[in-house]
Amino acid sequence: MRWFVNLSALHGYIYGRWTKQYVKLLLTGLARASRVGQRVAHHYHGKVLTPEQARSIITLDRDIPLRDLEQIIPYPVARDLVLKAPSDVAAYECACRAARANSCQPTQVCMVIGQPFVDFVLEHHPKRSRRLNQTEALQLLQAEHERGHLHSAWFKDAMLGRFYAVCNCCKCCCGGIEAMTKYGIPMFASSGYVSQVDEALCTACSICQDACPFEAISVDGTAKVNWQVCMGCGVCLGKCPRGALSLVRDGKKGLPLDVHLLAQDSA
Repeated sequence: MRWFVNLSALHGYIYGRWTKQYVKLLLTGLARASRVGQRVAHHYHGKVLTPEQARSIITLDRDIPLRDLEQIIPYPVARDLVLKAPSDVAAYECACRAARANSCQPTQVCMVIGQPFVDFVLEHHPKRSRRLNQTEALQLLQAEHERGHLHSAWFKDAMLGRFYAVCNCCKCCCGGIEAMTKYGIPMFASSGYVSQVDEALCTACSICQDACPFEAISVDGTAKVNWQVCMGCGVCLGKCPRGALSLVRDGKKGLPLDVHLLAQDSA
């Protein structure tokens, strides 16, 4: 058991110390990794967040114990954890964007949450990271939402087996999105919501189709959402000029990572 824990800690150190190289290696091996995609996702997993859920994590003012975590994300390693109030947040260079030849800008958009991760990143990557206060973190989230990028909470067993980051992912650079859309690797769990179209307001402009990170929207007279594929990220809502889209709760999509509800449950 001690050997396993040490090996996991070493894995976490390598990931944190050489994140760019680590992710670049993963990106070049995605096609091969698709053969064992379920195993990959069991050790490194993202939960899609709506914009409101992402803001709530940043403004969390107390620790919340999470139980039966598999109901929120299909991640068997982390069955219990504490979602800690983010007294420490650092913006960190997105390794996926940095690994691409023509990456989206800006690149310093990943948000490392809590200790010891924040101090580790600031110490080892001083030119690619910066500390954020709460206002700056919320401004970063809003700016990325306006760019059409989705928010996601990330869990990794090598990172103390808990939540450690909020990423702001673009569909052109994100390795997790590529893994899902091209190779069927289940890297993301749904936010617990699904997009719904108000056909009376929709003008079939196709902006939502182009914006959707998971290719869940098609347009034929009106926009149509593929329920199976939609992850409930809310990117389409932010891009629709007519307000024809909304997010609706769907229990079949899993439980949302909603800190307000979790706080009530833990009270």
